[in-house]
Amino acid sequence: MKYHIIATGKIKEAYLTAGIQEFLKRLRPYGQVELTVLPEEKMPDHPSPAQKEQVLEKEGEKMLSHVHPGSHLFVLDVAGKLISSEELSQRFSDLVLYGTSELTFIIGGPFGLSESLRRRADERISFGRITLTHQMIRLILVEQIYRAIKIARHEPYHL
Repeated sequence: MKYHIIATGKIKEAYLTAGIQEFLKRLRPYGQVELTVLPEEKMPDHPSPAQKEQVLEKEGEKMLSHVHPGSHLFVLDVAGKLISSEELSQRFSDLVLYGTSELTFIIGGPFGLSESLRRRADERISFGRITLTHQMIRLILVEQIYRAIKIARHEPYHL
């Protein structure tokens, strides 16, 4: 299985970078993981709703241009379907059963997601109703992918 994470903006905190790298290392035996990090689009100070949507559309188009054909697209969205680790694991298993070989995950930037990006998603998922930084959710996502794989394989999570 291939896992592709598309996100915007650099991780600024060393502890987040270390955590992400740790889970990427743990994921290597279970599949190929690709991390595509794009620069954030510039948002004007005090943007109008139209300016904000224009910037989000541009950012969304860039992110979508990195989605490989045939990949199942999950968009992480605070307003998406709440999903547990077990449900995510089952979803991965179901997709594999139906022939999906790549899963792509998009994490929006600090200003959120465009509506066209939300509409393009095969699934919009949420790990909770709290708002997390796009940097923190990157760490949580790689951890949840790892946990979902361990659940599906009936392997212990804690070593």
